[in-house]
Amino acid sequence: MQPGQQELIFIKSDFSSKEEAMQALIESESRFQAIVTNTPGLVFQFQLDHEGEIDFVYLSDGCKALLGFSTEALKQDSKLFYAMINVRDRTSLRKRLELSAKKLKLLNWDGRVWIEGWQDTKWINLRSTPRVLPNGAILWDGIMTNITQSKNEQLGIEQSRRNLAELSAHMDQIKEHERSRIAREIHDDLGGNLTAIKIGLSSIINKLTAGQKVTVEQAQSLELIVDSTFDAIHRISSDLRPNILDLGIVAALEWQSSEFEKQLGIKCHFSCKKSEIPVTTDQAITLFRICQESMSNIAKHAKASTVHIELRATHDEILMSIHDNGVGIKPSDTLKANSFGLRGMQERVITLRGSFDITESNEPGTLISIKLPIERENDFF
Repeated sequence: MQPGQQELIFIKSDFSSKEEAMQALIESESRFQAIVTNTPGLVFQFQLDHEGEIDFVYLSDGCKALLGFSTEALKQDSKLFYAMINVRDRTSLRKRLELSAKKLKLLNWDGRVWIEGWQDTKWINLRSTPRVLPNGAILWDGIMTNITQSKNEQLGIEQSRRNLAELSAHMDQIKEHERSRIAREIHDDLGGNLTAIKIGLSSIINKLTAGQKVTVEQAQSLELIVDSTFDAIHRISSDLRPNILDLGIVAALEWQSSEFEKQLGIKCHFSCKKSEIPVTTDQAITLFRICQESMSNIAKHAKASTVHIELRATHDEILMSIHDNGVGIKPSDTLKANSFGLRGMQERVITLRGSFDITESNEPGTLISIKLPIERENDFF
């Protein structure tokens, strides 16, 4: 610079860049809040305190809806979260946390929490990813969601599978007992009768060969044994498949209700507005066996004085209801491990794409309702 000249120094401040950066930060924060607000569940951040307990750093507004606590209350006292967790599930969460912290892997945990204010148990899923902060602490970012409905459905499916396995084992046991019973009857009744017939015929043949007279009493004795054999065959075949079904389902159920009243002295009313309802062979056997099992349960447990059986058909359904005026059935009774009769009835109906309901009636007693679809095929019974 020459003597006498002045030097001007310009300092430029880029206010526009700062404003743009600030605006971008505000927009980013707004987007984050919008995402969090519209996320189903609870968005959170937590660290572990010096005792290894969860310490929430951030909680979204979904806290109250999911856990019943305000964000402020849970942030001030994070131990409230552990306190509401089921004891067994609490242990599993601690183990998952230790593993996640040690290997810096995703934490994915399902557990039950008790919401005191609502007197209700929820299943929640806690899913979060750990990251190490500059100070060496581990921070988990994640989300909690309510999975009660899906978890209950899953548990219901698992319970149904267990029930089905138990029922299948029970049915196999019944089949074996039934085979043993039939084999015993064939051996004792038919085998004994055929042996007696053979001995009687041998005696007659020997007498005829020796020129001796055969008395009418001997022939009549063999005739009685033959009649007894026919009765045994009829009884065994009826046990396997009731012959009364040959007369149709209406006649079969009417006969069954009449026999029930005759044998047990309990009034049994059967009603059907049609002389016959077209059903398939499988449907006829199912309706008959369910009615038979229901009558057996009423006789054993209901202490009823009257039973009403109704059979009717609509354009697309066959409906049978059995109502007694006994002591009624508790919902818990249908869930008992040994309630194989009820489960068997239900499985029979489900196999035929129908529905089976057993409830306490509005009047005293129990109401069993069965619905089966009308088959449009030609496989009618």
